[in-house]
Amino acid sequence: MAEDRPNIVLILTDQQRWDSLGCYGTPGVHTPNLDRLAASGRRYDRCYVNGTICTPSRASLWTGKHLPGHGVYALHDCLPEDEILFPDRMREAGYATALFGKLHVSGHLREENNRHPHDGFDVYEWASDPAGPWGMDNAHLRWMEKRGPEMRERIREKGQDAGPFPEEIHLTTWAAERTIAFIKEHEQTEVPFFCCMSVFDPHSPYTNCPAEFEDLLDPASLPEVVAGEEAFDHRPMAHKMEREWGPKVPDPETLARWRVGYHAAVALIDKQVGRVLEALEETGQTESTVLIFSSDHGDMLGDHGLMTKGAYFYDACTRVPMIVRAPGQNPSVVRTPVQLLDVATTCLRLAGYDDALISSWSPDGRDLLSDECLDDRGRASCLYRNSGNSSRPDGYRGYFDPAIHASMWVEMPYKLTVFHTPEPEADHVRGELYDLQSDPEECHNLWMSKAHDGVRADLLSRLTGWLTRESVRGRRPIDQAPREGHGPGGTV
Repeated sequence: MAEDRPNIVLILTDQQRWDSLGCYGTPGVHTPNLDRLAASGRRYDRCYVNGTICTPSRASLWTGKHLPGHGVYALHDCLPEDEILFPDRMREAGYATALFGKLHVSGHLREENNRHPHDGFDVYEWASDPAGPWGMDNAHLRWMEKRGPEMRERIREKGQDAGPFPEEIHLTTWAAERTIAFIKEHEQTEVPFFCCMSVFDPHSPYTNCPAEFEDLLDPASLPEVVAGEEAFDHRPMAHKMEREWGPKVPDPETLARWRVGYHAAVALIDKQVGRVLEALEETGQTESTVLIFSSDHGDMLGDHGLMTKGAYFYDACTRVPMIVRAPGQNPSVVRTPVQLLDVATTCLRLAGYDDALISSWSPDGRDLLSDECLDDRGRASCLYRNSGNSSRPDGYRGYFDPAIHASMWVEMPYKLTVFHTPEPEADHVRGELYDLQSDPEECHNLWMSKAHDGVRADLLSRLTGWLTRESVRGRRPIDQAPREGHGPGGTV
């Protein structure tokens, strides 16, 4: 291993869509520190997640594998115990490792006392939801108890309705303070460190952030809702199912308030990122530390008549911020698609592992700091699958029946999505095709366009080949991969 290996700080948010930062050209937001980070590093214009919901996406991030490779498809799945999270390999390479916040590779969210055996963290201070899911204790709530016992009692009484939380006891503040303390502890050491600051915001319920952060925004300039009155004609049946059975879009006044609360939470995140940047500067570690900022998936926020995340692949759900700042790196913007699972390959290469070994662990990952992610078109792929309520042995009844299984392929300028189940109804189609350059808001589905028959067939062939390869080498096969006879409204 090289002796000049850098420290790595990974800042991971939850449910943060790509266009929530000013550096992506979004008006009305307040993200000066993240904008400054982007201006001094490499900003990735199109980073796509590998799963549209928390657990599968995070399993891909931490293992560097697609969903079939690690076997986590649904929110309540758990990462198999023999899977290795990349921090475990960082630790084997001599890194000091720490987690402050959410991990979420186990759907039951009881990861404080039921740690994954290969999570790899020397320091493990786990916390998930600021309100403490189902009243479970965690590191943040114990910290809060000492500083705001009255708020802790409020959480016990009101649960998810306990917000807003004062800045000084907010989970985002706690995660930043613990990260800063870890950075300072390693100021004089020769051992490189990997530290993950993983926060819950800007995840729903959109009411956790103190009001003073709303005052930093320009609500009138924030982006408007895209296609809020979506009728779902000529779109896959799963979209209609999600709107009818999933999280409901509220009335316009409430939705506007939620969207402001969402961006206020991002403003609080930005402030705490600024504090972490200051700590690196004050301890003289800026030039020896790689900083990575990203999120596990986005949030529809009412776009296309949908809320939060689920069985759809709009950019609002699948495209997230990705910023990497490394010592000696020239600032740049990468326009071609990259993937969240590329973080694992990037960190392992920084840790000094050779390419052959990294490829055996993460065969589809690419180093975000190399030129290999700069090819002309790029590519990204994503999966969504639930098992349906009727087939779950654990009695969980939060999914749809029939089960939904879908996949996405992005190869610029197009995005293809295919819904393998359920069967479409009369006014619905099997898939979607968008020209992301001419239709960035994904309002015009080209799946039925005769002029795009060749494009659809080409991308379907690529998607089918990828699904077949993943099924063969995966630990949990994809049981409904596209079959022969692709076509508009036909069997896929």
